[in-house]
Amino acid sequence: MKKVLLDTNIVIDIALKRNEFSEKARNVTRLLYNKKITMYVTATTVTDIYYLIRKHSGHDEAIGFLVNFFEYSEILGVDKKAIINALQSGRKDFEDAVQIQTAKQNNIKVVITRNKKDFKNSGLTVFKPDEYINELKKE
Repeated sequence: MKKVLLDTNIVIDIALKRNEFSEKARNVTRLLYNKKITMYVTATTVTDIYYLIRKHSGHDEAIGFLVNFFEYSEILGVDKKAIINALQSGRKDFEDAVQIQTAKQNNIKVVITRNKKDFKNSGLTVFKPDEYINELKKE
């Protein structure tokens, strides 16, 4: 079974309907769902997503979006080992480091993000949404 990690920005693009990014983010998640590729976010990402949606659209909108989103995606637990490895990784962005370590612990090798540089030298295969769509079309 294929598995991918969705970076926080992909989910936020969908939730906040960011014009320049939301269509690509929706397209890639729709394709993943249709191809039965399991989408994951980390538990730490969930709190970030809630905070940003609540700030933009309110508590009820944030809750509604998250409940709906988790009908077709999964949440990865973040444990002490992931946190320690993230702290010791040397990465400047701690949130990305946590996502990377959690993905590795769960044998997830692909991350979809808008900011590929954030995952440079992570050991993960990194795609922008449109790149991953093109990759799946090759299969």
